[in-house]
Amino acid sequence: MVSKFIGVKEFRQNISKYSTEALHKNIRFIILKKNVPILEVNPIDEKKYAYVRLSEELSTSEAQIKNGHFFTQEEVMREFNLL
Repeated sequence: MVSKFIGVKEFRQNISKYSTEALHKNIRFIILKKNVPILEVNPIDEKKYAYVRLSEELSTSEAQIKNGHFFTQEEVMREFNLL
């Protein structure tokens, strides 16, 4: 991945251009304010993001089950009028 440094004013004025470029050209932008890095813009890999979200949701679900917060299949089916 290539890294490029740009000023905050330039980034603010052209945020759409830089976000598109980051995504399509796999470029990481380091945003500077008075030559000090303040932000980093990275492209997101959709598959990795989906995996991270799924992992978080599964962890939450497992914790809920351990604490006894769950519904049986019969309860769910009754909720949706399937029984």
